[in-house]
Amino acid sequence: MVNPADILNAKILVVDDREVNVRLLEGMLRIAGYVAVESTTDPAVVCELHLRNHYALILLDLQMPGMDGFQVMEGLKEIEKDGYLPVLVITAQPDQKLRALESGAKDFVGKPFDLAELRARVHNILEVRLLHLESKQYSRVMEETVRELEASREVIRLKTLEEKKKSEQELALAQETQESLLPRFLPQFENFRVHAFNSPTRYVGGDFYDFLELSTGEWLGVLADVSGKGISAALLSSMVLGALSMEFRSGTQPHEVLNRVNRLLCEKSLPFQFVTLFLFVLSPQGMGQFISAGHNPAYLFRSATGKIEKLVSDSFFLGMFEHASYQARTFHLDTGDILVVYSDGLTDAQNLRGELFGETRLKDIIRKEAPFGSHELERSVLSAIGEFTESLPQTDDITFVVVEKCR
Repeated sequence: MVNPADILNAKILVVDDREVNVRLLEGMLRIAGYVAVESTTDPAVVCELHLRNHYALILLDLQMPGMDGFQVMEGLKEIEKDGYLPVLVITAQPDQKLRALESGAKDFVGKPFDLAELRARVHNILEVRLLHLESKQYSRVMEETVRELEASREVIRLKTLEEKKKSEQELALAQETQESLLPRFLPQFENFRVHAFNSPTRYVGGDFYDFLELSTGEWLGVLADVSGKGISAALLSSMVLGALSMEFRSGTQPHEVLNRVNRLLCEKSLPFQFVTLFLFVLSPQGMGQFISAGHNPAYLFRSATGKIEKLVSDSFFLGMFEHASYQARTFHLDTGDILVVYSDGLTDAQNLRGELFGETRLKDIIRKEAPFGSHELERSVLSAIGEFTESLPQTDDITFVVVEKCR
């Protein structure tokens, strides 16, 4: 868990073109106990300052002359390669909240400032940011430990052919167990075509997807990415998938399903384990709702316009905060529209030069191939990944789901 002192000592940058607002925010933060608060009234220097100081949180005004907050966030994306922008947006225009979240901001506070609200939002974002960094560090340590253990186990295993054969059988069994969690056959839903792909790493991966027809005539799809690799990730995947299936078969509403699964994970999983998840429900007519729990954006290709919409997350990871609440958002698919949901292993896939496949390359493929249908889109994504990685073993699972409204 994050030490309260670490939160108060976290580096914070205040960005506002008006000096009076800067001083007001600095004062409010210092009264709250934060000791490492810096500020600037020049948005053009924010990226340089962040590159030098690595702020845990940037309080960013949206409306500034010369360079607005959205342009600043685009610059920050070039620095934060993992896509996490530690930004709390400040504006007097609440209608810009959704655009700010879609641009990468993690939260929103309006003007005039309310001290209690500001303190709560700053504290929550810093806690999540520090937990995120702590989890990444813990994962790196665990990865190294696993590598050392696997190397040691390999030496022992090679002592005799019998032990080597036994170990290979155990890994094959683990892989078979993980694969059994995925649907054996892709479902047939009225007015839809569904495609899915999963390529796990280290025999046993942490990604899974599933589909279920509901008693209401609707159907749901889910794609989840469990933290970590190997047996521990597979066990957590199994627990989450079982809980989701049980809750939905009992008729529980999607938001309450995730509320219950989150509480289960907070109680049963290890402190460093969490799950990102994208869940959607669709009717035969294409009306639906979705919840993204800390997951990377899904893409919705509009056949009528050729444009791509982003369905972004506005909720915490599952298993991080016991009292987190999850709410569904509405969306729809018209005939020819295609929904693409994927795990970050797809966009983070690397080639021999260490380059990432990336979101831009994926969106270009969607824009080019989606007009020819979901089958052609799936084929093109798989072909592009194969050509890009050149069969280089990957460090994360590659998983995606493609859904087309066909009539």
